[in-house]
Order: sequence, then structure tokens, then C-alpha cells
Amino acid sequence: MEYPKDLRREFPGVYDRAYEQMKKFRHVRDIMTPRVVTITEDKTMADAARAMGEKHIGSLVVEADAKPKGIVTERDLLSGILALRRDPAKAKVGEAMSWPLLTIPPDTPIKEAAKIMMKRKGRLGVMEKVKLIGIVSASDFIRSLPDVPETLVKVEDYMTPEVVIVDEATTVADIAVTMGKERIGSVIVSSNEKPKGIFTERDLLTTFLKEGKSLEAPVKDYASTPLIVAPAWISVYEAAYIMADRHIRRLPLMEEDEMVGIITARDLVEAYAK
Repeated sequence: MEYPKDLRREFPGVYDRAYEQMKKFRHVRDIMTPRVVTITEDKTMADAARAMGEKHIGSLVVEADAKPKGIVTERDLLSGILALRRDPAKAKVGEAMSWPLLTIPPDTPIKEAAKIMMKRKGRLGVMEKVKLIGIVSASDFIRSLPDVPETLVKVEDYMTPEVVIVDEATTVADIAVTMGKERIGSVIVSSNEKPKGIFTERDLLTTFLKEGKSLEAPVKDYASTPLIVAPAWISVYEAAYIMADRHIRRLPLMEEDEMVGIITARDLVEAYAK
């Protein structure tokens, strides 16, 4: 396991510059991902999985008549297809997508957008007049959470205390079913009953579904290591900084040598939206 450095102490100049940059983010336009990747509802979920894996993204906007109709995500793939042991090559995007696509204007304040995201529980499309110009996900928010009272609360108030841990010999197919049924985006992978790494829905997309690899392989060689962890007493703002700096969306939390929970990008947005 690896504890991230205290960035404020190690690199105060970098930290201060990052903070000043983050203070500039005021509206959705400033934090959205402008690259919108689309798919049509007649394509298969295998097609969708390959597209998300190749682009290293977690969702595709579903178009109909050249207009945004809905959205299909890696979670839809897990819960609606793999958890039910359905063949992604035989399931259509239109069967698994969420619709209609919820959209907001680009000048929406990020605080308001965070509240909308938590209420509607999904990614937001950014619409300017009749054109879709971007997508906002929880990961976009954590790169811009301001140092305000809402984000100074401790992560332990928002963490998920139940952490799913699997042995490294567990197959990826079984893990996909577990993540889909439990509606979670990751599992901790252990070796000799000690946490070793993490396997996420993004790993499933980019390493397996994109390449057409068999899911019957043990997860041992496919978990992300070393496992990055943090103390459970850090603030929401500090957790967001660590996650943005390390390009991760999930952060296991420790008290001494015991893992007591996990915080996700979505949890951090929820804290900010309060």
C-alpha cells in the first residue's frame, strides 16, 4: 500500500498554484469534458465497451436522428449486462442506456450542477442552445472542488464503510458479476489476506472488453498496484486533491493498519453538494 505525500508540505508552491487555478472554476463550462463520444442505440454493448475502453472514458452519449437521446455508462454495462451474465455482443445499447439525457447550460454554477448530479444520479450533458458541447462527470468535479466549508468536512462522514475485498485468484468474470450486483465500481484485491491492489470497472473496460480477452482469467495480474490509500481523518478537499493528482476515482481509507472504508469521486461531489 502507498500513502500519498502531504503535497501541501512537500510542494507548497505547486499546491498554492493548483489552489489558485481551482478557484477560477465557477461554471460548468470551466470543468466539463468537451470531447463528447457518441454511439447509436442499434450498436451492441460490446461495441460500446470497446469504444469506452479505447477512449478511456466511462460513458457514451447515445444519438438518435443526430440528436442526443440518452447515455450508456460502464455501470450500465456492469449491472445490466455482465452481472446478469448476458453476452455484450448480443445486447443492444438501446436496451441498456439511460434516457433521456439530462442536460444543463454551460453557465450553470458548479455548486448547482453538483446538486443536480446528486439528485438525478448520473452524468450531465452540457447543452448550448441546441448543441451538446460537453459532459460533466464526478471526476470533472473533483479536479475543481474549492476550499470551502462544505469540503473541509472529514471524508469519514461520506465514505462507504463496507469495502469488498477479493482474493487475487478470483476470476474477472466473478468480480464483474459482484460489482454489477452490488452496484460498485471497484474491489480491493488481496494477496495472502493483505490488501495488494484495486480492480475497477475502468480496468475491466480497457484491459479486457476492449481487447476481447476472456474474463475467466484470475485478477492477480490485472489489479492496479501499489494500492494508494489515505488516512480516514483527511478532509473532502484533501481527498479530492489526492485523487486528482494521482488520477484515481476511488481512495481506500485507513485507521492505523486497518482499512475502514473507501471514498469515491461521487461521494466527494455529494459532500460538496450539501
